[in-house]
Amino acid sequence: MKQSCSLGSVRLRPVRQEDSSLLFEWINDRELVVLNAPFRPISKAEHEQWFDSLGARRNLAFFMIEDVDSGLAIGSCQLTNIHDVHRSAELQIRIGRSDFQNKGAGSEAVRLLVEHGFDMLKLHRIMLHVFSTNLRAIQVYKKNGFQQEGVLREAAFIEGQWLDVLVFGLISTER
Repeated sequence: MKQSCSLGSVRLRPVRQEDSSLLFEWINDRELVVLNAPFRPISKAEHEQWFDSLGARRNLAFFMIEDVDSGLAIGSCQLTNIHDVHRSAELQIRIGRSDFQNKGAGSEAVRLLVEHGFDMLKLHRIMLHVFSTNLRAIQVYKKNGFQQEGVLREAAFIEGQWLDVLVFGLISTER
């Protein structure tokens, strides 16, 4: 996506060099990370290697989520594991700024990312994994038409406990 697109109060835009420090901060925020992955501190060198690789990855569509009114980067989202033959991808999202959580920004960003996947990338299917304890995210995905397809029982060990991982999917004809 070369230009930013918007719907309501947020827009998706390409990642910029100046976003690196914010993404580094968010990946090292335990409270944010444990919502969808086990936490481990990421070094500056690890982060820089990952960040530098973003532009070269052809199976990834990575965006910053920007608040339209303030212009602040408030999160990031991506379609990863984009498969040309199966025309599928996996959705991931993080609202990094706590003052923008629980205010609809995540729902709008998911809607925009789904639109990009189906309309621009011509995907047939978008899927995602979410911890069964992440009720806020589950609500966002259901609101955007995703259907639960399965449960990976006790598939993640997060903060000392086993969590079920739910699998959700959305087919282009279902939206």
